[in-house]
Amino acid sequence: MNDDDTAAFELARPRLFGIAYRMLGCAAEAEDVVQDVWLKWHATDRTAVRNSLAFLTTVTTRSAINVTQSARVRRESYIGPWLPEPIDTRADPAMGAASDAAVELAVLVVLERLPARERAAYVLREAFDYPYGQIADIVETTETNARQLVTRARRHLADARPTPVDSDHHHRLLDAFLAAAKEGDLAALEKILAQDVVSLSDGGGKVNAAARIPVAGRSRVATFIAAFSSHFWTGATTTFAEVNGRAAVLITRDAALSTLLTIDAFEDGIGTVLRVMNPEKLNALSR
Repeated sequence: MNDDDTAAFELARPRLFGIAYRMLGCAAEAEDVVQDVWLKWHATDRTAVRNSLAFLTTVTTRSAINVTQSARVRRESYIGPWLPEPIDTRADPAMGAASDAAVELAVLVVLERLPARERAAYVLREAFDYPYGQIADIVETTETNARQLVTRARRHLADARPTPVDSDHHHRLLDAFLAAAKEGDLAALEKILAQDVVSLSDGGGKVNAAARIPVAGRSRVATFIAAFSSHFWTGATTTFAEVNGRAAVLITRDAALSTLLTIDAFEDGIGTVLRVMNPEKLNALSR
């Protein structure tokens, strides 16, 4: 492999990781996909490759589609709600993408429910602005079907997530939620929660404080959050950060990151409370 071939791969790497991460919701799995693509690139007769980025994107997307099959099996036996592994997007907000689409934790939760090719088509179109003809080639379908895949994915996301609030409003609601949660202020919590709010806690069976089933409904979620105020926040330090393109709260105890807290918010209030508590998913942020 010559220097130009290596340079072509390194130039494409942020995009390849961005595709794989959005497909899988796990940085470690995405890195494995990118490493596998590197090995395939190394073994490929590059004189037959007319467009290195198109080739690498295709191999990455198809590899990620294959990984989603085994990942789905693993997640069926996952203890408690599964949430994506959060990543720090401050240094590279879009991870090689044309936009920051499909990187928010709440969006990744919805994408996880979609068929693999539908997910891939949506990511390629919304985050990377690939033309439908190229998407069709990558996911091995017709251009008409590629359009249908993206349309269905958009519809699923719209059904699951009404139009989210802007970043400033999101940050204000998160700040208000944090203050009310710390105080155990039931009335303040109910004021900012949507009627059909859902609280998801991902502890992976490793953290006792993580609820193993979703908590749904304004009154139940407010009561659940308020009940923790007397001990959950004791000895905890909170810091705001940008994670997956949105404001989040990092909660540390004894200088160790124990929880990432964020929300998905709409005009009628907070629709989802997301707490990532599985230590394995917090490793990258801790570093």
